[in-house]
Amino acid sequence: MKELAGRLTALDPDAGAAVRVIAYFDRLAETRAGVEALVRGAAVLAGVPARLVDADRRVRIRVEADGTRRDADRPPDPQWPSAALTPDGEPALWLERAGAAPSVVDAVILERAAGAARLVLDRTRGRAPLDDPALIETLLDATAPEPARLHAARRLGLDPLATARAVATPGGRPRVVSATPEEPGTGGSAARRTGADPLAARSTASPGRRPRAALPVPQELRGGDAPARRRGLDASAAAGPPATSAERPRAVAPEGPTAEVPGVRTGVGPAVPVLELPRSWADARTALRFTAEGTGQDPGPRVVYADELGGIALLAGLVVPGAEPPPDVQAVEAAAADAPWLLTTLYAVTATASLRAAAAEANVHHSTLQDRLVHAEHLLGWPVRTPQGRLRLHLALTMRRLARP
Repeated sequence: MKELAGRLTALDPDAGAAVRVIAYFDRLAETRAGVEALVRGAAVLAGVPARLVDADRRVRIRVEADGTRRDADRPPDPQWPSAALTPDGEPALWLERAGAAPSVVDAVILERAAGAARLVLDRTRGRAPLDDPALIETLLDATAPEPARLHAARRLGLDPLATARAVATPGGRPRVVSATPEEPGTGGSAARRTGADPLAARSTASPGRRPRAALPVPQELRGGDAPARRRGLDASAAAGPPATSAERPRAVAPEGPTAEVPGVRTGVGPAVPVLELPRSWADARTALRFTAEGTGQDPGPRVVYADELGGIALLAGLVVPGAEPPPDVQAVEAAAADAPWLLTTLYAVTATASLRAAAAEANVHHSTLQDRLVHAEHLLGWPVRTPQGRLRLHLALTMRRLARP
């Protein structure tokens, strides 16, 4: 590597410097250096202070260009060169340099230091990235051995004794969210707390690098991190504190306990013990089939909680996605082709407690709603203003979503 770096330096100084940076961080990784050593290496190599801030893991390290650790409370400057610890993540490692031309070497320093720091933090702080698809897949796989699912849960920072929910979205990665104190395994979602019909409840959500770097690598940096004992830590602390529930890293989406994703159809499984999440995942996928886009052509709830479906969930086993829809669904589709307003009007009738409330929901006058319903009954072939007719209409609209390919 030294010979290659020397040859490249003769041709392109930046390329040679970049190769030496790569070799340096590779050596640190091989010696299992700590996070502080990695940040120190970035600072000394770049010739400017470097800082690492991982709020989730409560790690804040700042090292001066001379290798001295000197933490600071002031926030990083957005203009500083930076790198994230995870793909598409927020910046977490900065070089405190501004106002200079972009540098290939700085970019390599940030990329290698951030990658090495992520591996160290995952190993020592007892948590893998929250969106690690392999771990989540294992956690939700009913065929995976229980020890493997338990290991995945711990790596994701989930307490095996706690309760959690699986969350499904169309074509998206599965997600896991912790159940909150307000819903200790009982499925107490926002819809239940407000007493709303789970199928009628609507989601409230609407749809530069700078600088240069200085080399060579100082010999004293190869010794790795300052011992943990110097900072008053012991080996057990390095594995990550057991932590309170508020401190423990969790595989929790930023949307919060309702697991709702703005503008996205979402099925939420029941709150279950972590090792029973495969069942929650199966129920979340079923709940996803009951969701709608919330538009004029697909009215309905964007978020559905599986534990609020009750016996209606049995319909999912009777209606095959993509197959020929039941006759009542065909009648609704034919009627909707004749009257563009029909779907939103009919949904308002099934989603509210009275025709007057339905008129308000559809944003029309009560008499206008009556006229529309007379026309709808003519198109559908059954009454929609009687209890039996409204139930039939409700089931037809629900089966219409289930029949979606």
